[in-house]
Amino acid sequence: MIKLYNSLAREKQVFEPIDPSHVRMYACGPTVYNYAHIGNARMAVSFELLARVLRTVYPKVTYASNITDIDDKIMDAARESGDAISTITEKYARIYNEDMAALGARIPDIQPKATESIPEMIALMEKLIAAGHAYVAEGHVLFHVPSDPSYGVLSGRSRDEQIAGARVDVAPYKKDPADFVLWKPSTGDQPGWNSPWGYGRPGWHIECSAMAEKHLGLPFDIHGGGADLKFPHHENEIAQSCCAHGQENSPESFAKYWVHNGFLTVDGEKMSKSLGNFKTAHELLEKYKGEVLRLTLLGAHYRQPLDWSDGAIAQSQKQLDGFYGHLHALKDETATQENVPAEILEALYDDLNTPLAISRIHSVIKDEKNPAALKGKLIAIGALLGILQEDPASWLGYGQTNDVISAAEIEALLEKRQQAKKAKDFATADAIRKQLDEAGILIEDTALGPVWKSK
Repeated sequence: MIKLYNSLAREKQVFEPIDPSHVRMYACGPTVYNYAHIGNARMAVSFELLARVLRTVYPKVTYASNITDIDDKIMDAARESGDAISTITEKYARIYNEDMAALGARIPDIQPKATESIPEMIALMEKLIAAGHAYVAEGHVLFHVPSDPSYGVLSGRSRDEQIAGARVDVAPYKKDPADFVLWKPSTGDQPGWNSPWGYGRPGWHIECSAMAEKHLGLPFDIHGGGADLKFPHHENEIAQSCCAHGQENSPESFAKYWVHNGFLTVDGEKMSKSLGNFKTAHELLEKYKGEVLRLTLLGAHYRQPLDWSDGAIAQSQKQLDGFYGHLHALKDETATQENVPAEILEALYDDLNTPLAISRIHSVIKDEKNPAALKGKLIAIGALLGILQEDPASWLGYGQTNDVISAAEIEALLEKRQQAKKAKDFATADAIRKQLDEAGILIEDTALGPVWKSK
């Protein structure tokens, strides 16, 4: 039994899929005009893990997450760089997928691009206009917020809060200050498509409504994304999709469960370029291993704020080193085929409680006395959580050298040290250990002889 916190109901609920034979989930993906920041990565890692967890219960799970490849920010980036819009979007979509893969987040089953669903967006707008929920003004199509009696059902915002929080553009052609753009005209070198209202391009909100319906059908089970998208983006998606199909008072007719991951701060402060603490996944991956960053992202409950810091990364590195150390100690064991331990699944089934699941790995290591079974359980846990996917010896640095000393030199010094120990020349043996230590090489004496690794 899986439980999820449903933002629409404002409570944790037992997850009951619309069709148990096929669970469908959608999460809002990136706008590809630059490198994704670590907050974007938190969304990708959290919902990809949720898809993995759902697959432990249900026979088929389809996870869709879009790429927004038409947006004013993309147009601004194209003007600044002099590159074509397609060059920019293709470049950063590719980098996004590569970076998320390095964090252990597999590409979604469906990854639609907004520019591939323009006909579906136009059709959705035509339905809204026909139903009296949208109108045409000066080449724009706008959703008329007061026409939807349920508007605000997700965020719970009052009328004044809706207007204040929507970053409303002042425009004389709007019927109401809260009305938002579904379609806007394109001029000059701006990208656009032909429509019943002239040459133009879609607004951001309509894109996800159209793509979700096109690829998953309505209603679908789970709609996810960052907490910052709850209003106005997700609120507007509900309004558009439900009103277009005559379901104004039934938000579940679009998506049954709404799941939102929490905000991310950096050393206690909001992440922003002006503060100089803007962290992209791409630059972090140049410094840290993907699994270390992944465990850091999973180290806080997905709904809670996550404070990103060097200390949090160091703690994840320490935990992973410990887990890999246990696997390395079991290198000569043949793992038995094991399922993910019940206590790990129990934590993940309870609203994806990753901190509890991670803490229970230590209990599994402590309690399992059969080495072959322990190895099997660690492999199963790692496969589900997306960690422990590397060779333990390589992760821990065994047999890996550095720029200071070669492997041949290390082996020669170890042989000399072994001879000195046999001759009870411990001063020479200690001097060789010190020499290797200063060269960045750690020596561990085992029953089978010395092993070495890079610091």
